[in-house]
Amino acid sequence: MPVNLGFAHASNAFLIAALLIYSLAVLAFAGDYAFGRPRRAASATGVRAPARAGARLATVGAGQAPAGLDTAGLDTSGPNTDGTTADGAAGPGDGGSGIVTPAAPARSLPVPPTGAFRAMWAAGTWVRAAAVLSAVGMLAHLAAVVTRGLAVHRAPWGNMYEFITALTCVAAIFFGYIVLRYRAWTLGVFVMGAVVLSLGLAETLIYTPAGPLVPALQSYWLSIHVTAMTLATGIFFVAAVLGIMYLIAERYRKRVEAGKAQPGNGLIARIPSAQTLDKLTYRTVVFGFPVWTFGVIAGAIWADQAWGRYWGWDPVETWAFITWVIYAAYLHARATAGWRGARAHYIQLLGFASLVTNMLVVQVFITGMHSYAGVSG
Repeated sequence: MPVNLGFAHASNAFLIAALLIYSLAVLAFAGDYAFGRPRRAASATGVRAPARAGARLATVGAGQAPAGLDTAGLDTSGPNTDGTTADGAAGPGDGGSGIVTPAAPARSLPVPPTGAFRAMWAAGTWVRAAAVLSAVGMLAHLAAVVTRGLAVHRAPWGNMYEFITALTCVAAIFFGYIVLRYRAWTLGVFVMGAVVLSLGLAETLIYTPAGPLVPALQSYWLSIHVTAMTLATGIFFVAAVLGIMYLIAERYRKRVEAGKAQPGNGLIARIPSAQTLDKLTYRTVVFGFPVWTFGVIAGAIWADQAWGRYWGWDPVETWAFITWVIYAAYLHARATAGWRGARAHYIQLLGFASLVTNMLVVQVFITGMHSYAGVSG
């Protein structure tokens, strides 16, 4: 079917609008860091500052944040999926951040579903502006992906440009969920900044006009295999940013312990604690890993139908499997007492580096049966 030029132009316009609105949201998040009230003091060290009069968070006891929330306002109630507790109690597979925190009450206070909206609205003008801009940007981004699909009459991830456009949309929406679930708006400048950078590079360097699929991709498996890989990559994108922030927070904590930095000083002190970032990263990878696994299996089934074999050690297949092995190693490391903290996060970041290598190097510069990126190498 011919390309619907009306939808194609609308998709381009929506994407430019999303990029501009996201950029404004990042500036608003940065404005909160620069000019917002210092309400998250010492969060990166895991050391709670004395509670101030009139603090927005209700206290449980003297100088403590509510149970189930860290000092950045993040909901960390309930046990980790790897057996550890939110207050860092010992258990198999603990993140190993080594953060010393006051003992939490035995019963955590539940966070109502609307609590995140109220807390965000009460966090100040900069956070409110960033939240509204991010939400509008996500709607524009989603509209760009949908109208691209309507323009080409297929799933809108048939080349590298469309793939990056879609995965950054997944990353933005998934981060929106993290913000609402864990009140993690202090991470917005980093995650949304990475989304803006990736989307801007794709729009500038590898823009591909709307067009039909190459014959080899004209299969219903495109909507199964590539959709799964798009979702998983967007989720791993967020996990990678969280992992980098963990390493920064952990380094800051060690500097405070060594007396080389003062707790509560500087911008790093306003990000969530290393313990919280470790927990968020792990949960994000746990969510994305089964999706990636399904995508690899679906790709093997598609390969059997298209080429008569499930696996042929094509470069893209091989790198996808390597990526799967590395993320599996990360999850295994989290369940092994000897691999905690930064070392486990280096494995997770190595997995994302493998994924990016497959996406931007192998598919573009190495000739194989998956050379459909639509980018001239």
